[in-house]
Amino acid sequence: MAVRDVLRYPHPVLKQRCEPIGPHLDARQIAADLTDTMRSLERCVGIAAPQIGELVRVAVVDVSAHPKALRSHGLLVFVDPVLVAAEGEELGREGCLSIPDLTGNVRRATWVRVEARSAAGEPVVVDAEGFEARAIQHELDHLDGILFVDRVARHDDLFPRKRYGGQQRA
Repeated sequence: MAVRDVLRYPHPVLKQRCEPIGPHLDARQIAADLTDTMRSLERCVGIAAPQIGELVRVAVVDVSAHPKALRSHGLLVFVDPVLVAAEGEELGREGCLSIPDLTGNVRRATWVRVEARSAAGEPVVVDAEGFEARAIQHELDHLDGILFVDRVARHDDLFPRKRYGGQQRA
């Protein structure tokens, strides 16, 4: 378990599609590193393996401490996740550890169902809504090399970040 450095755009790993995690890699170690890294960063609600330089399909999400989260499953660990259903639509502001100086308005589903495995290999099915659904979709996009700026419909929907983890921008 370790806090890892977060890659920043334009690092080429961030735009690559990740491979399913194979038997040669330890999903538990990657999930633990992702969790430790996420928890070390104020107001961070999720992180995906490519953001720490691992091109495998692993992501973690935990929105439980975020003020926008009305509901939460707590810590979610997704190994080889698949978004199997999505409903609704809402425009909302997003930011990203890998693009720390920008936020943007992104249209996302308001409800999702994800099927995956846990780090221990057990099946996982999660139905999420609201802010948690948004965070899950954001992290799953990373596994396909998609960044939130790729989903912003218009250039004027990108904004300079005003706050960094509760701190005012200098």
